[in-house]
Amino acid sequence: MGTPEFPDLGRHCAVGDCKLIDFLPFTCDRCNQVYCLEHRGYIKHQCQKADRLDVTVVICPLCAKGVRLVPEQDPNITWENHVNTECDPSNYERAMKKKKCPAPGCREVLVFSNTIKCRDCLVDHCLKHRFGPDHKCPGPKSLGTSFSFMNLLSRSKKEESKPNPSPPTSTSKWASGFRNVASNIRASAEASMSKLGNEINQAWQTAKDGVGQSSGRGYENGQAEVEQCPQCNAKFSSVTSLVDHVQKVHERSSNRSRGVAKATVDACPKCSRGFLDPVALVEHVERDHGGNSRA
Repeated sequence: MGTPEFPDLGRHCAVGDCKLIDFLPFTCDRCNQVYCLEHRGYIKHQCQKADRLDVTVVICPLCAKGVRLVPEQDPNITWENHVNTECDPSNYERAMKKKKCPAPGCREVLVFSNTIKCRDCLVDHCLKHRFGPDHKCPGPKSLGTSFSFMNLLSRSKKEESKPNPSPPTSTSKWASGFRNVASNIRASAEASMSKLGNEINQAWQTAKDGVGQSSGRGYENGQAEVEQCPQCNAKFSSVTSLVDHVQKVHERSSNRSRGVAKATVDACPKCSRGFLDPVALVEHVERDHGGNSRA
């Protein structure tokens, strides 16, 4: 069997009367034996473990529940375990009872294909009574019954309006606790807002006081402190006015006086060239006239 290059090539069929060498054998997933193409089926090789992975469910006639049979276990043992532990005969009526249309006089059994749920009362009906007037629909539920929180608030208000309240129940205690928490939150919020408003007013007043002090500084006993110019003895109510006065009046006048003053000019004795700086005149004589200033 096989070749020198592939010694494991090919397997014999496990059926005793066959023993055929198959180079592409089949392995049974139940008994893990190797078979040829002809005997690969469970019935062909009479597999003893063909039902090992099968799922068999039996309906109990007492409780109408499904009982799964274990493949490698006796069905009688499985049945006894179910009867002793899980079987509930009261469930038989609930499971086997057929749902019918609730419309008066209708006995039609409701199944998947003929069941319609009313959008107002949310009750299943047959196709014949699917509309509201056909099954006398009471209409949608009221807001108070659908929202328990709104119903609770209305009930608490009614209890408050009564002159002689009844002993507090758990619902009224919860409602009163909820109102107390809400009132506490509101009080704390109002306190924080008032505190914030006071802080803002205080900061605004401080800023205003600072501006008033800077603008009205020097006022004592109803008289303003006077700033005086050191050059012309002019009086000003603030330092800013004094500085503007000095820059506009005295600096401009000094610049004008400088421009009007006559400049002294020195002339060269040899070439009569004029110089404002005597040093420049000396350098000119030494450089151009050989250091001799005689005419």
